[in-house]
Amino acid sequence: MSAGTWHVVEVIATNEAHEAVEYGLMERGALGTETRESAESVSVTGYFARPIDPENVRAELIDSLRIYNLPSAALIELKYREVADRDWLAEWKKHWRPVEVGRFVVAPPWITSVPPGLSEYARVRVAGGPAGDHILIRINPGMAFGTGTHETTRLCLKAIEKYFRGGSFLDAGTGTGILAIAAARMFRDARIEACDVDVEAIAIAKENAGLNGVTDQIIFRLGTVDEQTPSADLVCANLTAPLIVELLPALIGATCGRLILCGILDSQAELVQSRLQELGATTLEIDQDGEWISLAV
Repeated sequence: MSAGTWHVVEVIATNEAHEAVEYGLMERGALGTETRESAESVSVTGYFARPIDPENVRAELIDSLRIYNLPSAALIELKYREVADRDWLAEWKKHWRPVEVGRFVVAPPWITSVPPGLSEYARVRVAGGPAGDHILIRINPGMAFGTGTHETTRLCLKAIEKYFRGGSFLDAGTGTGILAIAAARMFRDARIEACDVDVEAIAIAKENAGLNGVTDQIIFRLGTVDEQTPSADLVCANLTAPLIVELLPALIGATCGRLILCGILDSQAELVQSRLQELGATTLEIDQDGEWISLAV
C-alpha cells in the first residue's frame, strides 16, 4: 500500500446480492467492507491494501453470485478508486465486535473490553479475566476468510465443539486458521493439520496461531487434500459446494471419524448429499444458519 492510500472497489448490486458481494470482496482480499442500502440497490465498498485488477474482482464477484444462486445481472456497477488513509482502518476497528459461538469467543487482538451483548462470562474472557468454560480465540482480520462473523464459520465452530473429542483434526481450506486454532485450544495434546491453496492465507493463519499460543501444535501446509493426506478423527472442510463435491472422495479418505462439510447454501444441499450417497457416506446431522448449512458425515 502506498503511504496513506487505500485501493477501493465500490460494487453496486441488487439488494438480494448483498451477502454474495461482501463474500466475493473478502475472498479477493479486502481488509474490510462497508455497506449502504437503499430501496433500489445496495452499495458494498471493499478496502484493499494493495493495487488490484478490477476485472479479477469482477470475476470473483460473478463466482460469488453463482455460489449464492444469483444471476450475474445482479451485479449492476463496479467502480475503482484510490482514497487517502484518513485513519479508515482505525475507524473500522472501532465497530468490530467479538463473536460468541457456544464455548468459543472470537475477538480481534485490539479488543480488551466489550460493551453488553455477549454473555457475562464471554465479556470477562475478552477482557483477560477468568471466564468459566469459554475459549477465547484471537483473530486478526486480514486478507483471508474466517473471522467468526460469517454463518459458515459459526456453523463449523458449533460442529467442532460438538464432535471434536481430541486426537487429530484436519482443517481443509483453513483461511485465517480459526477452525484449526479452535481445535488446538480445546485439546492441547491434539494433532492438528491445516491446509490451504492460498499462500497468503497460510501466512495469516500462522500469525493468528501465534496470537493464540498454538503455533507449535498446528502443522500448516500449502496445498489441498489428496490421497497422501494423513487421516484425522475430525475433518472440517469449509469450502464451497462445487469444490466439496469435487474433493469428497479425498475428504472421506482423510476421515477416520467425522467429516464436517460447510460453505453450502441450503439450495445446494441436495447436490452434496447426492454425492455423499454415491460414495456410501451417511449424513448424521444437518445444521443451518441463515441460508447456509453444515453437514456432519
